Order: sequence, then structure tokens, then C-alpha cells
Amino acid sequence: MKKILVIGMGKVGSLVGVLLSKRFEVTGLDKNGPATEVGFPTIKGDVTDRTLLEKLIPDFDAVVSCMPYNLNLAIAETAYQSGKHYFDLTEDVPTTTAIREMAARGSRAVLAPQCGLAPGFIGIVGADLANRFTRLRDIELRVGALPKYPNGLLGYSFTWSPAGVINEYINDCEVIHNGKVKLVPALDGLETINIEGMEFEAFSTSGGLGTMCETYAGKVDTLNYKTIRYPGHGKLMRFLLYELILKDRRELIEEILTEAKPPVQEDVVYVYAVVEGWKNDRIEREEFYRAYSPIKIDGKHWRAISWTTAASIVAVVELVADGKLPQTGFIKQEDIPLADLLATTTGQYFS
Repeated sequence: MKKILVIGMGKVGSLVGVLLSKRFEVTGLDKNGPATEVGFPTIKGDVTDRTLLEKLIPDFDAVVSCMPYNLNLAIAETAYQSGKHYFDLTEDVPTTTAIREMAARGSRAVLAPQCGLAPGFIGIVGADLANRFTRLRDIELRVGALPKYPNGLLGYSFTWSPAGVINEYINDCEVIHNGKVKLVPALDGLETINIEGMEFEAFSTSGGLGTMCETYAGKVDTLNYKTIRYPGHGKLMRFLLYELILKDRRELIEEILTEAKPPVQEDVVYVYAVVEGWKNDRIEREEFYRAYSPIKIDGKHWRAISWTTAASIVAVVELVADGKLPQTGFIKQEDIPLADLLATTTGQYFS
């Protein structure tokens, strides 16, 4: 793997390209050009133009899509047909299902969606904890990307794709409850979490588990993923989406929230995983907790959500390039060893 096309040059996509360019020959593709200065060539082009994709992608060894979930499938299909490695950040279950169906038909390269923070890194962490047990009971995964200094009733800023956030808040969520795989509504399952003396809430959101329900079916009593927010956020989102029925007008609610809650520079990403089970005949509990803050890379300030997301996907690309992951077919995030990911050049940022 030498030449990589990074599609989507927003904040996350630009950093993905910067990190990859330390090792690979990178080219960016975006309708408006990169969101920040990057040290690699970029092409201005509309990614919804299938002809453009079919012309460009065969010239590269791998494609990394940093586009909103609803634009990924055409990119994945073109990469699949061209026999090129494909990676993305999607949380969207139907998109991932379609990519898995492609892989099931046989592929000449890797198809690895869901390589972000959640799904992605949190699933790798959860699986690492689960592997320490002889028999499992519960796996509970939590992630929150929040402004460090919240204001307003929502206590939130859209440092991540508004379309992706709304998609997570509307679609049903796959869980394992009482040993059975089920679907539960997003924004339900409200719980209180105390982190270092601060109170947060967490509720179910779609897609965060990736393929883990399939992997752990019949092996656990409870498996779920919830998003961490400041108290009151979930109630207000339910009001907007269901009482005002804005769930049926996604573009409008995305526009409203983007204008009302623009990105902040100082954010924090909480990653929290708990696994309970038996080690031989003894019940035990393992935990993973980190709070990630903004960092500087090559002298530039990067938000926590930007670098944690970018580092997650770039580390997976490195593992494929190094031959430490399969070279063809669909890759489940929970099959990626955490130690290997943290040992990559980019994965070391998490340490």
C-alpha cells in the first residue's frame, strides 16, 4: 500500500490525510478543497459524481472516506469494483450491512467501515477487556465528545458531523439484553454517570457497537453502547425530534443545530468501557477510562474529537499496510488487537 486517496477534506479528513502522509503518498478529494492547510495535493471534485470516482480510484491502492454516512456507499462500491482497500468512519448500520454483503461476494482487498471512535476504537477497547475473561456477563461501552466548557441547555457543540449525530439519535439501536439481540429506540435507556466528580447522562444511540452484537451473541447477558452528554441533553433532543417532529425534516434540524451550536476549540472526549464476567470461577470487573483533550500535531491545534477519530482510522490503515490484519474481506473492529493498534505510529497518540 503506497498511494491513498482521502475523500472528504473537512477537519477530520484533513488530519487523516496529514497523518497518513507521514508514511504514504496521499491525495485529497473534496468539492471545496481542504478545511486547513495540508502538505499533500488535493483535487476539487464532487464525490457524488460516480464517473469521477470510477476515474480516480483505480489509480490508488486504498481509499479512506471521511464523508457523511449517506455518501459512503457509492465510494465503497467503486473501491470494491476496483479491487482497492476501503476504510470509512460510518456509524450507519444499513451502509455497513451493504458493505458486508459486498465482502461476502468475494473481494480482492479489505473492506473496513466503522473505523472511527464509536464504532471503532471503543469496540477494540471493549473486545480487549472481554478477552481477559473465561466467561462473560456484561459489556457496557460509553463515549462522549463534549465541549470542555458547556453553555446553554443542550450543553453541546457540533464538532462532529451534524448529519451523523442526528442519524445516531433517530435510528434504532442494536443491543443484547437478557441474552437476546434486540432493537431499542435511540435516546432511551437514560442513566447517570459520575466521572471524576462531574455528573453526566448517557443514553442509547445507533451504530456505536458496530458488529459486536453478532460477535457476542450467545456469549453475554448484556451488551450495549450509550453516548455521554451533559445532563438534560437527551430530554431536549427528544423534544426537538419527536414532539416538534423534526425527525422527519433532517436537513432542517441539522441546519438549526449547526447554526445554534458551532464547534468549539476546547473539547474533551470521554472513552469508558466496563466488562464483567468470570476468570475461571471468580466474578470480576475490568474497566477502561480515558479523557482525551486537544493536542498539537506538527504545531497545529486539533480538537479531541478530530484527532481521536483520525488516529483511529489511520492506525487501522497502518495495520493493514503492515500485514497485521487480513488483506481481503470485511474487517470487524472487535477483531483488531488493541495492543497492535496502540503500537502503530498513529495509535501511540492514544497512549
